[in-house]
Amino acid sequence: MSDTTGRALVLLNLLQSHRHWSAPELAQRLGVTVRTVRRDVERLRELGYRIDSTAGVHGGYRLAAGASLPPLLLSDEEAVAIAIGLRLVAAGRVRRGAEFALSVLAKLEQVLPVRLRRRVSALAPTLPHAPGSSGVSSEVLTDLALACRDRERVRLGYAPAGGERQERRVEPHSLVPVGGDWYLVCWDLDRADWRTFRVDRVRDVEPLRVTFAPRALAPERVEALVAVARTWGPRTQDAAAVLDMPIGAFKAAFGEWSQGAKADGPERTRWPVGGASVRDIAYGLSWLPAGTPYRVELADADRDELRELLQHMLTALDR
Repeated sequence: MSDTTGRALVLLNLLQSHRHWSAPELAQRLGVTVRTVRRDVERLRELGYRIDSTAGVHGGYRLAAGASLPPLLLSDEEAVAIAIGLRLVAAGRVRRGAEFALSVLAKLEQVLPVRLRRRVSALAPTLPHAPGSSGVSSEVLTDLALACRDRERVRLGYAPAGGERQERRVEPHSLVPVGGDWYLVCWDLDRADWRTFRVDRVRDVEPLRVTFAPRALAPERVEALVAVARTWGPRTQDAAAVLDMPIGAFKAAFGEWSQGAKADGPERTRWPVGGASVRDIAYGLSWLPAGTPYRVELADADRDELRELLQHMLTALDR
């Protein structure tokens, strides 16, 4: 790439699409030497872009907030999101495109000068929330968006419903908006499995400055993980179904809904089906594969209530 102006624009786009680049990585992407990268960085600085540089093994370049707002390079999807978003905001309604809008917000706040960021923070509490919105912190949301974009591990301060605060180390995969709520789908490093967190329960996000290779996750699995998370709530009734089915076969049949299942010997699986009420337990049991023998572990009082509920249904069917 010999054209200096064109190369500078590509370099700027790279700096805006990732929080940190090493000089050799940029040189490889641009097809030039490290020395040329340094000269191009200086040209961008002269144009008003504040680019921080660090030395050492993990050194490199990152785009930082400056004294004034420099021009931004936006993707086609982000440009469309801005145009549609402004029209929908003017009309007082928003339907789709939240993911692209968040991408633009993350890119913008990365370079937003402090004085403008303060104005945005001051105005944010006065803006109306969408129906059902849980009031997610914009700082947490943009930090997670950057972590998803840059494939950077983070430590979450998470407060589950009815539980104590937890520290979770994760590899963020994607942010999913559903019904006014945001969900983070990520690989939990301590559980060695996929997990989904409601973003309004994330209290803080600490970047760990460690990047990771993205794990393959089909869109269908992302949807299933979020669907499971939306139905997972506080449980006041504890119950378990013990099936005559190996754990591998059970997980293959139930997919993401097998969450919490454990092997109970080589040929059996224990699956928690507790819920907020006995009716939740009955609903969970109704999903067990037909023809598979199982027994239910349940407190005596709840067992009596469940038996009465099922008997009433059977009586109604026989009428």
